[in-house]
Amino acid sequence: MLGIVCNGMVVFGRNRPEGKILETVGVFEAVKQHGKYETGQLFLHSVFGYRGIVLFPWHARLYDRDITPPMSDSKPEPPGAHGSKEVKGKTHTYYQVLIDTRDCPHISQRSQTEAVTFLANHDDSRALYAIPGLDYVSHEDILPYNSTEQVPIQHELFERFLMYNPAKSPPFTARDTLKAWQEKNHPWLELSDVHRETTENIRVTVIPFYMGMREAQNSHVYWWRYCIRLENMGNEVVQLRERHWRIFSLSGTLETVRGRGVVGREPVLSKEQPAFQYSSHVSLQAPSGHMWGTFRIERTDGSHFDVRIPPFSLESNKDDKAPGHTFGPGPAWIV
Repeated sequence: MLGIVCNGMVVFGRNRPEGKILETVGVFEAVKQHGKYETGQLFLHSVFGYRGIVLFPWHARLYDRDITPPMSDSKPEPPGAHGSKEVKGKTHTYYQVLIDTRDCPHISQRSQTEAVTFLANHDDSRALYAIPGLDYVSHEDILPYNSTEQVPIQHELFERFLMYNPAKSPPFTARDTLKAWQEKNHPWLELSDVHRETTENIRVTVIPFYMGMREAQNSHVYWWRYCIRLENMGNEVVQLRERHWRIFSLSGTLETVRGRGVVGREPVLSKEQPAFQYSSHVSLQAPSGHMWGTFRIERTDGSHFDVRIPPFSLESNKDDKAPGHTFGPGPAWIV
């Protein structure tokens, strides 16, 4: 069992030799309808139920295709996209957060807990490396609470990034190490655009991140990470069976990728566990491009329908002047 809010208290179930017991870990606070949560804010994730703490906010542009825009706000689609209009983005707050490691095993089947990945900086390395227990959380997914514990979140970075200060509210403030880490890693941590679209009660949210450029076989290879969340907004139990991607590169190529499931899984989305979240990577031999596609969803009676993945841009940072490291040969894309 993960966290629940009961009579204003944040409660977790724990397995003990005498059986499962409930423990109170904090006191629920009023949800902020306006403004943003500060560094050090404890929260319960409203969808995945884990405990976390806010490191810092990001201001993103949310492109929600479920909102019909005026014709004057429409923008052209990328070549070959599925025809719905590009909507005008609105500013929305997301948060970089730490996930309590005690809760990671309970959410691993519904959400990857390695939401931040980096290109290796070592010569002759082809590896991506990940920081576990970092996530990006939308403002409406935050259920804030407070705790009297000085170390309420278990994560190896908690005490390196935050210090207890009872004179502050919330009573956890950023150490210089957190500020330095944010400044150093800003280019590939930054969240700028979020894309959302709903098909037959299945909402798909996509967040792309530019990771950098590497040299491979005397050419430049540009890498992106993208995080995808599927959420069942209805009552029907469904299962993701296939993915179908279209990848357009500024160099003029259009690739098609089909496969079973996502990241080796075919998740079931039900009312009890409505969401699944994962990350993957893609590379192009051009500084920009677009991706879009569909997920094939199966109902319990065996029938299928396709859920649209909203088109999203793959844009490299214009000020990316860091010298390229040898990343090694590899495919033009990974999905």
